[in-house]
Parts: sequence; C-alpha cells; structure tokens
Amino acid sequence: METHVNQSFFSNTVKLIEDTAALLTDEYPDERLFTQKINHLKKPNRIIRKKLEIRTNGGSPHTFLSFRSQHNNALGPYKGGIRFHPGVNEDEVKALSMLMSLKCSLTGIPFGGAKGGIRVDPKAMSESDLETLSKAYAAKFSNYFGKNLDVPAPDVNTNGKIMAWMLEEFNKKTGESSLATFTGKPIDIGGSLGRIQATGFGGVSILKAYTKKQGIEPSNVRVAIQGFGNVGYWFAKLAEEEGFKIVAISDSSGAIIDNRGLNVDVYKSLKDEFGSFKNAADQGNFVLRSNEELLIMEVDVLVPSALEDMITNNNMENIKAKAIIETANGPTTSEAENYLTQKGIDVIPDILGSAGGVITSYFEWYQNMHSETWTEEKVLGKLDEYMQRAFQSVYEIKQEKNLSYKQAASYIAIKRIINEMTEGQISK
Repeated sequence: METHVNQSFFSNTVKLIEDTAALLTDEYPDERLFTQKINHLKKPNRIIRKKLEIRTNGGSPHTFLSFRSQHNNALGPYKGGIRFHPGVNEDEVKALSMLMSLKCSLTGIPFGGAKGGIRVDPKAMSESDLETLSKAYAAKFSNYFGKNLDVPAPDVNTNGKIMAWMLEEFNKKTGESSLATFTGKPIDIGGSLGRIQATGFGGVSILKAYTKKQGIEPSNVRVAIQGFGNVGYWFAKLAEEEGFKIVAISDSSGAIIDNRGLNVDVYKSLKDEFGSFKNAADQGNFVLRSNEELLIMEVDVLVPSALEDMITNNNMENIKAKAIIETANGPTTSEAENYLTQKGIDVIPDILGSAGGVITSYFEWYQNMHSETWTEEKVLGKLDEYMQRAFQSVYEIKQEKNLSYKQAASYIAIKRIINEMTEGQISK
C-alpha cells in the first residue's frame, strides 16, 4: 500500500458528505438539527498534533511531526490506522478518518473513524530508531487511546511489529494490560488469523457479489489491478483462485500487462527477488509498461489498490473499464466518479471495496475483549458474510433510489451515523 500528498483529498471527502446530505435531507423534518449534524460530520471531533523528539542510535536528536484525527465516535470507539510516511499531513489524516467513520458505519461494525501518522521516511531509519519513534508516538498519544476509546491499527509503512511496540509502550505508560487497544498485532500477542489477506479478500468478496449481479462468469471477467502491495497482491491472488482472469498488475515502478492472463505468484516471486517490477524487467524477465497505461485498459473491472487521486479529470475520459472496485482509499476524485457514472461505468467506492481490513480488525478486537481465538476459516467466513451483506444493502438502496454505488454506500453510512448521533430523534 502506498500514498502521496494531494490537498484535494480532504475537500473531496467533505464534498462527499455534502452531496450525500442533499440526498438525505427529505428524510429529516427538522432541517436545522439535520444541518447541524451534517456540519459536525464535515470535521473531526478532535485533531491532535504532537512533536515527537527522539534521540537516534547515533546520539543525535530528531523531531518528527505526528497526528491523530478522531472524526466521530457515535457508533463506538474511534478506529483507524497509523501511517509512517514523508507526506503525512493534517488534511490527509482528517480525510482518512472521515472515510473510516463511513466504512465502519456501512459495514455494521461498532466503531467510529480515526487516522494517525508520523511525517517520516521509515526506509531511512534503522529498526532500533523505528522502535524508539513508535514508542514515542504511543507514549505521547496514550491519553487518547484505549480499548473503548480509540483503537489504532497498521497502515502505510506500519505493521504488526510496530503495533506490538506501541502496545508495549501504551501498557507501560497507562498500567493497562488489555491486548485490545491495538489491532493488526502479531498472532502470538493477540493478533487475528486472516488479518494479512483481509482487505484483498474483502475486495474479492465484492468482485464476486458484483459480477454475480451482472450475471457474468468469473472466467469471462478481465481484471486489471493497480498496486501490488499487501492489498493488491492478495486481491490478485485470491481473484485468480476464484477463476477471474488477471490481465494486468503493477507496482510503483511500472505495470505488467498480458491479455492472455497472468500467473500472480510468478510475478510475486520476481518482485520479492528483485525488489520491484522495474528491476525484474531490467533483467529481461518481461516488458515493463506504465501505470497510466494500465489505468486506461479496456477491461471488465479495474481495481485501484495503491494511491489516492489516481483517476481524476486528467484521465477520466480515457477510462475504458466497465466497472471500478476501489480497494485503495480515495483513488477516484468526486468529479471523475460523477463523469464515469454518467458514462455508465459502475464505481464501487473505497468505503465498501476496502472494508475487509477494518472488519477483521473488529474481529481481532472482539476476540481480545472476549478472550477468544478464532480459526482462519471462521474469520474469513464471517468476513465474507459482512462484505456480502454490505454489498446487498448498497445494491438495494442503489436500485430503490436510482443512485450510484458511491451515493448509495454514503447514503447508508451517513444515515446510520446521523441517526445514532441523535438517537433516532430526527429521522422519520
């Protein structure tokens, strides 16, 4: 999973809430109260900024800017990842925390939305310095975290090891001993089986549900996937296992395109061996193409799994896919989504397409809270149920109210939050 900075991401997310409010307004007779609640959703409940001052292994002091955006907790504790990236900024974490609120609401899990991050290039740090930085973040933000308050998880450039460091520091700082305050942990300290593949698995659940509604057999569905991090790889591998034809994959260095179909694990091995598709291509293994070329392929389903704002007004007129399933956060701008929808291209939004990760984080939290350990089969079985149920609810609203998939998903998510914020008092 990768990211970059784009200042339009936050304004796009605010616009999504405003556009959805316009669809909902007739359901709420108390217009003043409804508007008040919508305005509340257009900004986080709290944005926390901290400077983390650490001394590295070499003995020199360094200061890092860090954030936590707690958007809304009407449905339950705040929930969301912590990312380490040079491009982390306030607008980005605010937008991502808003999307987390909608994602949790849509999928029916009892969490609100949050997101955090440190502005750092983790690739330029030693492991011991990363541990020091991770623990500094957990210590500085410990008053804001808790199993019933705010439950962080891994995100861009963070993983189970970093969550373990943070949990250790949090428990040391607070005197707590619960494993449930952080999710995405290693299995041996309360992590959940199935978490690694969860986001990709959830995306494939949506792919299966969507193509079934369209009446298309998997073998007749040509899929192009942009991004080959954790989400993109697992989506590609699991979709291939389900019989879908994977015709293109890419990482940040370039794309591999083969209309006859790709063997996903062959290219995973090459990427693991050479570090990137470009390096593998340079050894004569295949011809490297561009990410831009992948995005405008004539395929049945395009799956953006990497960056924010990948499909914009700059390339939307060239998109030839019949449908898009977003498994990255915010890969399609609102302008592009509107244009593509008008052209008859279905865009299944990130709050549905990428929800598998947070649903499985909920399962991990639940297991920790109840001292249970589920099998991988149980985790993935329940995840598929949640994804299929969420897709069906979105499909029904889409058909009933003649909305796009994105409009229908946001309609359900925001309505549930508004009703919970007012305990149903302003809903008809």
